[in-house]
Amino acid sequence: MQLTNPSPSLHNEDLAPATERKWGAFSIFNVWTSDVHSLWGYYLAASLFLLCGSFLNFVIAIGAGSLVIFVLMSMVGNAGVRTGVPFPVLARASFGTFGANAPALVRAIVACFWYGAQTSAASGAIVALLIRSPGMLEFHQTSQMLGHSTLEVICFFVVWCLQLLIIQSGMETVRKFQDWAGPAVWIAMLMLAIYLVIKAGTFSFGAEIPQDVLLKATADAGVPGVPGSPAALAAVAATWITYFAALYLNFCDFSRYATSESALRKGNLWGLPINLLAFCLVAGITTTAAFTVYGEVLLHPEQISAKFDSWFLAALAALTFAVATLGINVVANFVSPAFDFANVFPRHISFKRGGYIAAGIALILYPWAPWETGAAHFVNFIGSTMGPIFGIMMVDYYLIRHGKLDVNALYQENGEFRFEGGWHIKAFVALAIGMVFSSILPTFTTILPAWWGTYGWFFGVGIGGAVYYVLRMGAK
Repeated sequence: MQLTNPSPSLHNEDLAPATERKWGAFSIFNVWTSDVHSLWGYYLAASLFLLCGSFLNFVIAIGAGSLVIFVLMSMVGNAGVRTGVPFPVLARASFGTFGANAPALVRAIVACFWYGAQTSAASGAIVALLIRSPGMLEFHQTSQMLGHSTLEVICFFVVWCLQLLIIQSGMETVRKFQDWAGPAVWIAMLMLAIYLVIKAGTFSFGAEIPQDVLLKATADAGVPGVPGSPAALAAVAATWITYFAALYLNFCDFSRYATSESALRKGNLWGLPINLLAFCLVAGITTTAAFTVYGEVLLHPEQISAKFDSWFLAALAALTFAVATLGINVVANFVSPAFDFANVFPRHISFKRGGYIAAGIALILYPWAPWETGAAHFVNFIGSTMGPIFGIMMVDYYLIRHGKLDVNALYQENGEFRFEGGWHIKAFVALAIGMVFSSILPTFTTILPAWWGTYGWFFGVGIGGAVYYVLRMGAK
């Protein structure tokens, strides 16, 4: 749409409503293959698969969770198609023209942290391949730099640079990379799964893994209860849904480029419930077959590839998951902070410059590698505010405004969304109350039951959204 006299403090070319819309169903589908098919995603998918206890339970728990993800992503995705604006601009409708910077920066902080973590994971897969060579292994063990081995530093920097090349030409390059990487990763994953199943001589769903071994291996997945029990299945579904908390906010960064709501719906249908079920199934079967072959529960794909006798298979596994992890980094942790930082200072920061800032922060953090320490708990705590933010934004868009938004007013400093000096106090009150129940009480107190934390994001969405609705409707 054509904007009328947008305020320079709220507008630049990258933040403006999308005018070039070339993302069809296939490109939207590959947003999800890029987002899920990573080292971290594989670990979680394999863990949740094994904790289901049987194939039927897997279909019920992961299937139900994936359908919920589909519905939620369609909600925020449709808002992106209709308005054409990125997440920080859409947030202005509920948080105010300048207040929207607060949720945007929360998302950016979490994304910068995980940008470094995912880059480290991708480079780690390359390192695991290279040290199969005795010479490289010796170099890895004897040469140090910045608190890491020199080989790790070199691989991290190379992967870091590759990601910058992907976004060098903007969002259209991101689409082309995803359209190539998504299918390539699927082909490689299927090859690895078939190889291990043939080598194992059996096709199974993890029932033969001793329960004590299984629980120890999957402890970090955060799923309480006995594998296959109703409590465990509910926690599996909740954990799977919560894994996408960041993308619920900024999926409109991508859906704004979709050709239509129909294309978005088709891409989401194939990319979410269908693709998620298939990915979890392949990850689970591969992990189960690896247990039969090697006698260990290997939930991380680089652990499996390290066992391969074949250099070709080891290289295929390492490169597959390195590329896949680059995909999720670009989708979840580069595009988002690029728009978020641009939204804070649109006169001075473009999409590309915002992305460079995010990548630069990740590079600065690397010597300390906070993602390998307790700092991850801090970032997860900050990230838990995403539940209330999502609840507030969706209540505002669908229940308060009934899916109709004056897009031009989102770029007006003194327009409809100025509220109290550019800040919507009601939204921040709802955010604070939602945070109390989604993160503060379950993290720092024992007032709430132990299981509450597993569903904290859901309580944040429900309570934050409900409080916002009451405050808005009570003012009428």
